[in-house]
Amino acid sequence: MTEKKKLPEGLHRETLAVRVALPASQWGENSEALYLTSGFVQPDAETSAHRFANPQEGYTYGRTSNPTVTSFEQRLAAMEGTEAAIGTATGMAAILLLGMGLLKAGDHVVCSRSVFGSTMNLFAKEFGKFGVESTFVSQVDLQEWKAALRPNTRLLFAETPTNPLTDVCDIRALADLAHGAGAVLTVDNCFCSPALQRPTELGADLVIHSGTKYLDGQGRVMAGAICGPAKLVNDVFAPIVRTAGMTLSPFNAWVVLKGLETLNIRMQAQCANALAIAKFLQAHPKVTRVYYPGLESHPQHALAMRQQSGLGGAVVSFDVRGGDPGTLRRNAFRVIDSSEVMSIATNLGDTKTIISHSASTSHGRLTEEQRQAAGIGQGLIRVAVGLEHVDDIKADLSRGLDKL
Repeated sequence: MTEKKKLPEGLHRETLAVRVALPASQWGENSEALYLTSGFVQPDAETSAHRFANPQEGYTYGRTSNPTVTSFEQRLAAMEGTEAAIGTATGMAAILLLGMGLLKAGDHVVCSRSVFGSTMNLFAKEFGKFGVESTFVSQVDLQEWKAALRPNTRLLFAETPTNPLTDVCDIRALADLAHGAGAVLTVDNCFCSPALQRPTELGADLVIHSGTKYLDGQGRVMAGAICGPAKLVNDVFAPIVRTAGMTLSPFNAWVVLKGLETLNIRMQAQCANALAIAKFLQAHPKVTRVYYPGLESHPQHALAMRQQSGLGGAVVSFDVRGGDPGTLRRNAFRVIDSSEVMSIATNLGDTKTIISHSASTSHGRLTEEQRQAAGIGQGLIRVAVGLEHVDDIKADLSRGLDKL
């Protein structure tokens, strides 16, 4: 039998990513154990009753908790620098959990209008059915955020950088604004991951993750999480997960656990590739604009470099030349369809480079008015840069761009 050693204080994120939550059992495994079981046998009725009444003190049923999921939660919380984390089935399930835990009828949310399309729909449509009103504002205009505040504002929500235009908000300024209004600031950290950015160090209260993206890193499973104070995670969010069944599966948790071990080194390499691709696109005559925080031409470049450990992330978006919306769409499709190396898909964070047309995929369910307000035109292409050789990605983009 092996006892779990207590890790020393002050370890770097790269070390936390491979050492937190080991071993998970008394057997001393050096690779995270995968517990595939729907239920857990109890030694006696009294212990069973105690554990059902106190879920944090033992395992009873798979919808309530699982040792593999606990290991994932502990490791992610350590990497984000928060007291606790709770896993969910998907990233969108994490945002749904956030709303169910913090909001009620009559409450008000202020949200960036540049967030992921499904996030916008969840706040505007689904939460609206239950009496929660949302106001959408410019990601980068602090005065718009301030003007949107009301006495009943309970939540400020932003993702930074945004999907797909890579707008960067000032996390510390938004945190000060939220706290002055008695509200909570939640930051979706999907694009950066804790390898580049830790929002709570800048004043954010809660961090949202789609583990499907960079945390897994190889496009294998769906997962999500909320990171934050233990009281909120354990007393507010955990009971909802147990009741509503947004549970993260043990297998998916195990896959993302293994992904976390290589998160830092993957992000370093993918960010380097993305910067090279952004510079290549910026110089191409068939490209009218490139959106990438690592470029000095990006409006929030200096802020991004401060908040994101000096790296711009691994997502690059750009506008192709065209004219009217129909021509722009055809040109964008031509570039995408000419790809022979990149994958035409809607995910991001994979080791494989993915190319997509945001107006018809990630933001396809928005109205044209909403897309225009978010700055997403028909000529916009998003490239989530992977680990292929950068020259091969450039050549793949040239196949289409050179035809325009």
